[in-house]
Amino acid sequence: MFKNQPKGLIPAALSNMGERFGYYIMNAVLVLFLCSKFGLKEEESTLIYSFFYAGIYLLSLVGGIIADRTHNYKGTIISGLVVMMTGYIILSIPVLSTAENQSWLLPVTCVALFLIAFGNGLFKGNLQAIVGQLYDNPKYASQRDSGFQIFYVFINIGGLIAPFIAPMLRSWWLNSHGLQYNAQLPALAHQYLSVTDSMNEENANNLYALITQVGGNAENVSEFCTQYLKIFNEGIHFSFWASVVAMLISLAIFIISKKGLPNPAQNKKAAPKTATAEEKQAAAQTAKELKQRMLALFAVLGIVIFFWFSFHQNGTSLSLFARDFVDTSSIAPEIWQAVNPFFVIFLTPVIMYIFGALSKKGKEISTPRKIAIGMGIAGLAFLFLAGFSYFMNYPSAEDFNHMNVAQASAMKAGPWVLILTYFFLTVAELFISPLGLSFVSKVAPSNMQGLCQGLWLGATALGNLLLWIGPLMYNAFPLWICWSVFLIVCLISMGTMFAMVKWLERVTAA
Repeated sequence: MFKNQPKGLIPAALSNMGERFGYYIMNAVLVLFLCSKFGLKEEESTLIYSFFYAGIYLLSLVGGIIADRTHNYKGTIISGLVVMMTGYIILSIPVLSTAENQSWLLPVTCVALFLIAFGNGLFKGNLQAIVGQLYDNPKYASQRDSGFQIFYVFINIGGLIAPFIAPMLRSWWLNSHGLQYNAQLPALAHQYLSVTDSMNEENANNLYALITQVGGNAENVSEFCTQYLKIFNEGIHFSFWASVVAMLISLAIFIISKKGLPNPAQNKKAAPKTATAEEKQAAAQTAKELKQRMLALFAVLGIVIFFWFSFHQNGTSLSLFARDFVDTSSIAPEIWQAVNPFFVIFLTPVIMYIFGALSKKGKEISTPRKIAIGMGIAGLAFLFLAGFSYFMNYPSAEDFNHMNVAQASAMKAGPWVLILTYFFLTVAELFISPLGLSFVSKVAPSNMQGLCQGLWLGATALGNLLLWIGPLMYNAFPLWICWSVFLIVCLISMGTMFAMVKWLERVTAA
């Protein structure tokens, strides 16, 4: 697995683990945190989530341009880590949201999210450009795909740990105050305290029942709701401090190892001279090949938009599905975010072995074809969810949450549903994401490495801008319809990619 890999690969991957830790903390808690802290509706919190995650990837274009123009990739990466850390420090300050302070507290929270997104933009694409530069050495060129898969495994170690931190700290803080965790209680508490929302009799009865279950006193409901929300959200704020520590570790690793990492190639100013006819013809051919490569890059980016639109539902509609439709009495909803990085770590060697065995038999699968297959595998995840939801006769989430507690509990799914869903999505991710990074580093001009990695992340941003559609359908339609939309998106993307495969193979082989 590590044979014939450049020495800088592991330090670069370890430098990225802190960023991934913070990313998966946010992926696990952000939507639920915005709902529990500010009492936002799910559609509102997922809209903020969509813009935040779009910003993370869209601002990578800015970070790539800055690094390409200044030729200071390492300095830009360090600045990114510091800016991200500043955002997490702001988020970690526990201030109770009230009707009086929400007008400034929510904007401050959004500013902190912007800082995290901007810092990520300075950091992420440029570190990937440096990893790609390691494989421009002919000695390692044949290991480019496997190198990015190894890079992907290491950065997901942070993602595996992160989702356990938030619920652990929150439950510890609740228990230290004689309370227990309940996923439905924050929304009911906000509804009870709200001066605009009216609480019907069924929700009020559910609230009274849950207060007793978590160890509270139902004699003063208003006081209990305020106290529970305060303690509940303070526990989540502690997880942002964990992200600050992770950023410091990543910063230290990168500063220590940066001398052993390359800088993507700079433009060299050549002395002016008169070109011969042969040189002009060669230059024209090179320009034509460059144009074809960039067209191929944009074609793949167009497909990737729809993969990330579907895959990143793990932080929106799939996270809400884990909270509402899956029995989480023993496992908090956020922990399910660890299933994806767990599968990344343990499935990557298997997939690398399969690809390697096929290559030895002369049946190597090209990167564009792998991406097309990945879209089909992502479709299998949503085919399974659509079929299961149809069989279980699941209504929309809004209708489901208006059922009484006993009826809703009887309809909840077992954990295996999420495990199988994330298995398919992770296999799809391993066919698309690390190999996509390898594809970009292969076709990008040497003086545009940061920008082209930023374009890849920009495509991810466009997919993330559509994330709010998932929760909208999740609350409006029977669940099988919601998941079927994502199935159709994956199938159309797969078909389009297969239609372009031969052209993409010709272009990238040139």
